[in-house]
Amino acid sequence: MTSPLTAARRSELRAQAHKLNPLVIIGDKGLTDEVVAEIDRTLKAHELIKVRAVTDDRKARESWMTEICERLQAHPVQQIGKVLVIYRENFDKPREQQVQGEGFKVKGKAKRKAPYTPSPLPASTRTSPPRSRTPSPRPASEPRRRRPRSSR
Repeated sequence: MTSPLTAARRSELRAQAHKLNPLVIIGDKGLTDEVVAEIDRTLKAHELIKVRAVTDDRKARESWMTEICERLQAHPVQQIGKVLVIYRENFDKPREQQVQGEGFKVKGKAKRKAPYTPSPLPASTRTSPPRSRTPSPRPASEPRRRRPRSSR
């Protein structure tokens, strides 16, 4: 297995996993070879996944987490209730180069992002005059018509 995750990296992964939905569900039969194969395929595609375990047995969920991580050379990120968060880096995927500390705190000091500069638009792009922010007055309406009563 590769080196364990640092606390900062684990924290980043937990933040990324917050918005994810579980992609694999471990059912009543437990951790079968088919489930492990599906987790492997999902880790290849996504790197960071959530797995839902349907059992109420806490010790079984903990043992499944360690077994998955050992068999697939993955890292345990977090376990909250019946949801396991697992990470395995995919070296085949092209990775965007991140600037260290961009927008994040580095050693107690926050790095500043570049100020927002909108791209200049040519003046001739607008085809109609600018809209007013105040609504135009509504035209006078006729009195409401009432439906005739069908029975009295």
